[in-house]
Amino acid sequence: MRVGFGVLGPTVAFAGDGRGDGRELALKGPRHRAVLARLIVARRRVVPVTRLVEDLWTDPPPGAVGAVQTFVGALRRALEPDRPPRAPARLLVTDGPGYALRAAPDTVDAWRFETALGTAAGLPAPQALPALEEALGWWRGPAYAEFAGENWARAERARLAELRLQAVERRAEVLLALDRPADAVPDLDAHLTDHPWREDAWRLLALALYRHHRQGDALAVLRRARDVLVNQLGVDPGPRLRHLETDILTQSPALDPRPARPPRPAADDQPATAQLWTLAAEAYDRTVAGGARARLDSTVGLLRNLAVTGGVGLEEARRHRTAAIVAAEEFADPELTARVIGAYDVPAIWTRSDDPAEAALIVAAAERTLTALPTGAGAGAGATAETGTGTGVSVGTRTRPHAAARCRLLATVALETRGADGPRGPEAAREAETLARRLDDPALLAFALNGVFMQSFTRAGLAPRRDAIGAELVELAARHGLVTYEVLGHLIRMQARAALGDLAGADLHAAAADRLSERHELPLVGVFTEWYGALRLSATGQPARAEAAYRAAAARLDGAGMPGLARGLLPLALLCLRLTHGLPPDPDPAPDPDPRADWGPYRPWAEPFMLLAAGRRTEARTALRDLPEPPRDLLYEACCALEAEAARRLDDRTALERARRRLRPAAAELAGAGSGLLTLGPVQRYLTEHHPGHDTEHRTEYVTDQE
Repeated sequence: MRVGFGVLGPTVAFAGDGRGDGRELALKGPRHRAVLARLIVARRRVVPVTRLVEDLWTDPPPGAVGAVQTFVGALRRALEPDRPPRAPARLLVTDGPGYALRAAPDTVDAWRFETALGTAAGLPAPQALPALEEALGWWRGPAYAEFAGENWARAERARLAELRLQAVERRAEVLLALDRPADAVPDLDAHLTDHPWREDAWRLLALALYRHHRQGDALAVLRRARDVLVNQLGVDPGPRLRHLETDILTQSPALDPRPARPPRPAADDQPATAQLWTLAAEAYDRTVAGGARARLDSTVGLLRNLAVTGGVGLEEARRHRTAAIVAAEEFADPELTARVIGAYDVPAIWTRSDDPAEAALIVAAAERTLTALPTGAGAGAGATAETGTGTGVSVGTRTRPHAAARCRLLATVALETRGADGPRGPEAAREAETLARRLDDPALLAFALNGVFMQSFTRAGLAPRRDAIGAELVELAARHGLVTYEVLGHLIRMQARAALGDLAGADLHAAAADRLSERHELPLVGVFTEWYGALRLSATGQPARAEAAYRAAAARLDGAGMPGLARGLLPLALLCLRLTHGLPPDPDPAPDPDPRADWGPYRPWAEPFMLLAAGRRTEARTALRDLPEPPRDLLYEACCALEAEAARRLDDRTALERARRRLRPAAAELAGAGSGLLTLGPVQRYLTEHHPGHDTEHRTEYVTDQE
């Protein structure tokens, strides 16, 4: 039996073809439906039992967990009635700490609706119209209708409602493209009765009336739109409505139906997201003034949003960002260049650049632009002054935009020089933070604090400072709706609390980051929290489970678009795991550590151990003596601990003391755990004369009391 699910209306399940055409299944009570709906909202991801309890009850009863298990059992019987006793469920599955609904993409009406919209975007009008009409016919009422008051459903209900409104307006566009304006008018009129703030719907209705030879009615609609927008919403009509009124009055030929466009590739040949992107770009081309400056400003905003999708999106955003900066500099307008460089305020958590050459180009452009900005673009200039809240420092009103531009450029320099030697990065971070606080701009301050974080690795033992940065980011971002920076703050605190051995605190911040990422579709967050989960297993004396978790986390990292994080990380994590727990060599036939592995930038710190494993002790001592200064980044303490361990094994007192001198400020921390990715155990181990890295009594000396 194939099961389908409907959430475009009340939540239901059907047996049959999986598309809502079969027999409705009995789902028992409202909480059973709530569990099912909550799992559908999660889109095949695991929802922990504790989260289900929080979502189902405002004040959970003592037996809430057991009740959830009962609901799940009843749902499984309804969804898979033919499953043999004790056979594992295939649809509503248990996975780790919770449950997931592994529904096929075409068996949930909301997911099919999104796919249909993407497909229709790539079709010529004659094929797009029936596709849109079929998709709109799947709606039986408001999405997740019976859960309108639930916090967990609010964002998804709003998102789906917006998609439906877009589909209605897209259908009207298609009717106009087919030269059927009379058919578009009634539905648009009804649409605007319920949604009078939809400017594009007003535009389409006026255009449909004009093409139906009702010029007077079209102008009356535009007057009505202005009245609604000004008197009810307090906003003026946008440029598209204003331009349309002028075009109607002059009977511009631009309003005549356009010839049908040639067919696009079939939906199977082009992903739905790419089709939507193409459609949006075409709409932009039609409606935004042709000025290249405006297009550059808009392009960077699109790239910023693209970057947080991860994978190919992140890679493409980086590539096009550099091209946008080059194009901006060609205008010889430093303010435009400053906007283009500074608008890419994508939060960054990892301290190694994904593309050092690209980063150098961006820094050079930012420095040139800083030099070219008008003098007095900092604090204090100008005839009229504004005072930043709580700072007592004035910023000139006339120079405020210049000061903001300077702040963004400086924060960019701080971010893009992460891990680099020299004073410029820390200097830029300090100046950006000072300017942002004077300007009293929350978004600017969040951007600047990200730069401060990236420059907080000048020595070991600075986890408390980073914890404070993360705490300020969380509070600031939560107060001002800066979601991506709120996530960043939680990830920074996850790292810092792990470094300080407070795994319970780190767990809370990892969970908070995961909740935000699920709600706001930020897939890269899970990469970092999954690696933290593997670290936690190592830090609580569970090396076998940690190794499996590391390998799973590395698989997820593959293709995430973050080569600066990915290169060499898995071999390094496994080396740290084996050294920390005194494990035997890897059972795989390759040598351990494996010299053929891609160690990336960490090869120098693995080299002594590889040579020792091969019995080449003299060469190992040479490799140890030739070790460079560890990069000033999130793995600084890990590299220092590896150097100390290699020196201990090779009885090299000079190298050992050098490593200890670097590590002493972090004596109370877990080595490497500040990365949020791996650990070599307590730093104190590497500061004592007798380092018990292989002693059984020390293999589980970590923070097991905090599990």
